[in-house]
Amino acid sequence: MSHKTRNMVRSLQLAAAVAPVLLASGAGAQGLTEQQQFARGIYQELVEINTTTATGDTQKAAEAMGARLRAAGFPESDVHVFSPAPHKGNLVARLHGSGARKPILLVAHIDVVPANREDWSVDPFKLTEQDGYFYGRGSGDDKYMASAFITNLIRYKKEGYKPDRDIIVALETDEEILDSNALGMQWLIKNHRDLIDAEFALNEGGGVGLKNGKAIRNSVQTSEKVSIGYLLTVKDRGGHSSLPRKDNAIYRLAEGLVRLSKYDFPMNLNETTRIYFTKTAEVDKSHADDIKAILAPQPDPAALARLSENPGYNAQLRTTCVATMLEGGHAINALPQLATAKVNCRILPGEPVEGVQATIERVLADKQIEVTSTGKAVLSPPSPLNEEIMGSVEKLSKEFWPNAEIVPVMSTGATDGSYLRNAGIPTYGHSGLGSDVDDNRAHGKDERVLVKSFYEGEEYLYRLVKMLAGGK
Repeated sequence: MSHKTRNMVRSLQLAAAVAPVLLASGAGAQGLTEQQQFARGIYQELVEINTTTATGDTQKAAEAMGARLRAAGFPESDVHVFSPAPHKGNLVARLHGSGARKPILLVAHIDVVPANREDWSVDPFKLTEQDGYFYGRGSGDDKYMASAFITNLIRYKKEGYKPDRDIIVALETDEEILDSNALGMQWLIKNHRDLIDAEFALNEGGGVGLKNGKAIRNSVQTSEKVSIGYLLTVKDRGGHSSLPRKDNAIYRLAEGLVRLSKYDFPMNLNETTRIYFTKTAEVDKSHADDIKAILAPQPDPAALARLSENPGYNAQLRTTCVATMLEGGHAINALPQLATAKVNCRILPGEPVEGVQATIERVLADKQIEVTSTGKAVLSPPSPLNEEIMGSVEKLSKEFWPNAEIVPVMSTGATDGSYLRNAGIPTYGHSGLGSDVDDNRAHGKDERVLVKSFYEGEEYLYRLVKMLAGGK
């Protein structure tokens, strides 16, 4: 059986398997339009495929979405499912336009972080709708965008839409592991750059911020902090626990970590974060005076200290380093011969990475604490504030959320947008998904998405991509 024939057989099998899901979602979704029921069915299918990075199956998810596209009439030549390793899958699909302009790339990752059933109030790998929310691992990060892009690509096809540029959807694996050997976007860039080459990309990283149910901002992520880990190690000769000494590997490491916990890197605003704080001062009245005080030519230290108590603002103000893992000793009745800690740093774009390690060593103030990096920092330039993109976002956002400020943001986390930027494809994090600014559950217990925001965001992305792709 040829590779092409196998793909066709697999598509028919998957299409048959998802039919009950579509019927069930339609039956239980009273009041929804046919399009919304279709979107919900794709979303449910993706959420209910366990795609945990280490143990799940992103290949199954990629194949399921490929089956959806083929069933909608996309030719085999425009739907590519790649499996770089067992249970690892990427999907690249294309809707052809007139070719008048370079393509637009729509990116979402389909792998998710682990979720333990005993920790959750619901099954994390079942899409549960209750209390106005969709619950499920990956419901927001990032299967909302993945399902929206697939849903909308099929919708464009059914409408006979002919854009001025090709629209490419790339669903990738391994985004959550931040590994140089990841088999998602890095693998696609290396092995299939021709299939994903584009003028620019839309990715995760910026959403609609809700406060008391009202949209206060619509974010566009243009840059990311640089993530890098450090291993802190203290070695000692050890001995019997009945003969303790003051010179103890665990104590030395703990004392150094306490010093690190009390240290703040200097404030360093860049173009994006300066605009972010300027816009935020207009909507966050409780912090407005302090924000204006740190934007002044001579920032007020007291205002900076108060703002720094807010974890979200603090992460925008400076490079951060935090201890995340700790291990030490080898027996209850033995003095420790080894104590280690892992520290994760998120470095502001443009700041020298080597300077961060030097700062850590200085703050630890103990030459017996060895500091080594555990990975390679991925540096990427910020994407320019593209007038076409920002103008389209502003115009459309006013129709959906009239009072929301359009705010460029720097992501304090990390996405695979950094690899696209380094490959010469400017990337903008923009989801159209509304969520409470005080209730971020990505990677956490009971991850959830507002039902209203899901349908609203899916429609917003449908219209935004059409604006950016042109044509008719």
